[in-house]
Amino acid sequence: MKSILVSLTAASCILFTGAAQADQALATAKGCMACHDIATKKLGPSYKDVAKKYAGQKDAEAKLTKKVLEGGSGVWGAIPMPANKTMGVTEADAKKLVAWILGLK
Repeated sequence: MKSILVSLTAASCILFTGAAQADQALATAKGCMACHDIATKKLGPSYKDVAKKYAGQKDAEAKLTKKVLEGGSGVWGAIPMPANKTMGVTEADAKKLVAWILGLK
């Protein structure tokens, strides 16, 4: 029984880690990591800072998905974020990225 519990725990950790890496891989593939990092500010804010800023906001997913697709400026400083839909980011991609970002701690 103990070995089954250990195996299930290990399997769930592997699945969770794989999902997190897949979304970081998507961010890398779509060019997001050129301006953002998970924990360190680059040209844009770190994803952990974004998660912290929007934590608990009911409309955060919709607001950030729109910002990823259409771009924006002024929230994090003077450097604008370009519209990523013109660079091949789909709405499904944006939603997946935003969900991953908001889940970072």
